[in-house]
Amino acid sequence: MTNTLAAGNLTFNPLYKEVKIRITRSLAAGEWKPGAAIPSEPRLAEQFNVSIGTVRKAIDELVAEKILLRQQGRGTFVATHTEDRTLFYFFHIVGKDGSKELPVTEMLSFRRDKAGSEDMARLQIPRGAKTLRIRNLLKLGGKPVICDDIVVPAAMFPGLDEETFARREGTIYGLYQARYGINVIRISERLSAAKPPARIAGLLGMQPGKPALMIKRVAYTYNYMPVEYRVSWVNSGNHEYLSDLWKSAPA
Repeated sequence: MTNTLAAGNLTFNPLYKEVKIRITRSLAAGEWKPGAAIPSEPRLAEQFNVSIGTVRKAIDELVAEKILLRQQGRGTFVATHTEDRTLFYFFHIVGKDGSKELPVTEMLSFRRDKAGSEDMARLQIPRGAKTLRIRNLLKLGGKPVICDDIVVPAAMFPGLDEETFARREGTIYGLYQARYGINVIRISERLSAAKPPARIAGLLGMQPGKPALMIKRVAYTYNYMPVEYRVSWVNSGNHEYLSDLWKSAPA
C-alpha cells in the first residue's frame, strides 16, 4: 500500500474514517483479492502512521459491514460470496414460519438490450448503453416463489454470455466476484405491493390481478458504484420479507 496518512494531516473525517477510506480504496483497486488476508493491524498502523486502535476501529466497521471477515487466530480476510453469505445477508424471503432456505434457480432468458430510463437512473449509465438482461425463476420448497428480472451494464461484464451465466458455480454475486473482481458489498431495496404482469403471475402460479410483493434492488460495489438492478416479484401466499437489521448494521 503506497498511500499513508502523515501525522498532522488535516481531514474532514475522524482519523479512523480516513483509514477506512484508504483500506476501501485498496480493496476497490484489487490490491487484496476475495478470500485473501489483508495486512496485520500493526503493519497497517505503521503504513498509515496512526495508532493500532485507529486501524482496529476502521476494520471493525468494515467487518460489521461484511466487507472484511475476522478469523480467530488467523487474521482478517476479504469476504467472499458463498451461498451462506448470500442466504443470510442478501436473501430476505422466508416462510411464514420464519424458515429460510437457499432457492433453486432456473434461468428463463438471457438477452442483450439497451438501457431504458429506469436502468439509466438505477445503474447510472447513459441512455442507450448496452445491458445484459436475465430472467430467473426461483423455487422454494420445490414451488416457484420469486421471479427476478436482472439488468447489468454489459461494459462491466465483458464476455459474459448465457452459457457462462447458466453454468456458474455458486451464486450470481459469486460469479461477479470470481470472474470480474466485482464485489457486491451492499444493496438498497424498495418494497411495494403491485399487480405483476400476467406472464409473471402465471410463472408464480398466481391468479391474474392478485397483488404480489415487488422488490426493486440495486446492488453496489465499493464507492457506492451500482453494478446490478433487479426487480423481483414474490408470491407472498406462503412467504414474506424478513430483514434482521441487527445482523447487518454497522456496530
